[in-house]
Amino acid sequence: MMSVDHLMNTYARMPVAFERGEGAWLFDRHDRRYLDAISGIGVCNLGHANPVIAEAVAEQAGRLIHTANLGHIPLQESLADALCQISHMDRAFITNTGAEAVECAIKIARHYGHQRGIDQPSILCMDSAFHGRTIAAISASSPGKLQQGFGPLPDGFERVPFNDAKAVEHHLRLHPACVAVLLEPIQGEGGVRIPSDGYLSAIRKHCTEHQALLMFDEIQCGLYRTGQAWAYQHEADATPDVLTTAKALGNGIPVAACLARGAAATTLTPGSHGSTFGGSPLACRTALTVLQQMQALELGPHAHRIGTTMLDAFDRQLGNHPRVAEVRGRGLMIGIELHDPATDVRDFALEHGVLINVTRERIIRLLPPLIIDRQQADQIVETVVEGIRAGAH
Repeated sequence: MMSVDHLMNTYARMPVAFERGEGAWLFDRHDRRYLDAISGIGVCNLGHANPVIAEAVAEQAGRLIHTANLGHIPLQESLADALCQISHMDRAFITNTGAEAVECAIKIARHYGHQRGIDQPSILCMDSAFHGRTIAAISASSPGKLQQGFGPLPDGFERVPFNDAKAVEHHLRLHPACVAVLLEPIQGEGGVRIPSDGYLSAIRKHCTEHQALLMFDEIQCGLYRTGQAWAYQHEADATPDVLTTAKALGNGIPVAACLARGAAATTLTPGSHGSTFGGSPLACRTALTVLQQMQALELGPHAHRIGTTMLDAFDRQLGNHPRVAEVRGRGLMIGIELHDPATDVRDFALEHGVLINVTRERIIRLLPPLIIDRQQADQIVETVVEGIRAGAH
């Protein structure tokens, strides 16, 4: 018997409780299995109970779990090296969660502005954005339910429409106190919104011209989910000054990073930022193992192949369906927008042993583990298509 009496009522939970996992599968307390097409919201890219990661966690837990950042932590330094190598950044701040990585990016931007003599620096954000649930992160996110009841919010955040590079250039030209542009290369919570070709590189150009930092939030779309190590790498000449990553970095163990290059990499100094738990030996050993496994398994090319197959199947079967507004995606980050609420599809899928997610009420979001095989991908497609058709009016 499940009881939530002593939990704060912050989640509208589905009627299921999982007790173990194996690869792309989750098992509930009755040992019924479900194909996981959410991956803990883009976290378990290497699947559940991955034996290599489990061994690394157990071995490190028996050696050293935590020590203060007052001394050197060799595993933290190794993780920073590895992340900078695959991102072409100069330095990393290792922390615990995506929201904390975004907080670090915001502090870098503001400190950068003050160092330039700007007393009231601002950050340009995008409509439909989601950057986390701390007060600063919701201030940078799209206005709506996230902010209701939590005012007064910090100021210093402006916004323009997503996928409109001219609007970014216009804002930067008219607002010299705007010191940074913060955006997701692909909006996840916003509905798997993929920008037009050339959008990111155009913003890179505008930021350079106006001495503004370009900051990419790759917490959901990064680490090979879209086929490349980072989603921005689908475009040439779009390298950011600041990059945030989390979620898949620990495959379930909380670990995140804010990466920076150039002037942004040297903005923070001793005492200007920190984290008690950030960069622990356990978290960093896990993240290093995750990165090694992702590269060894060549998950980027695999995600591209399987994701392309799934998108093609959805297009064939749903392209002309009256409920479907659009099918979009890149790699294994897929969104299916309906004209009506999609909760019936989520419930249908759960009943048929597939775990999916709905965002913004009408968008089915699929973020399966990057290790899924063709048969599992076909099962996800078949179940979602049946669920959409079953609810057609």
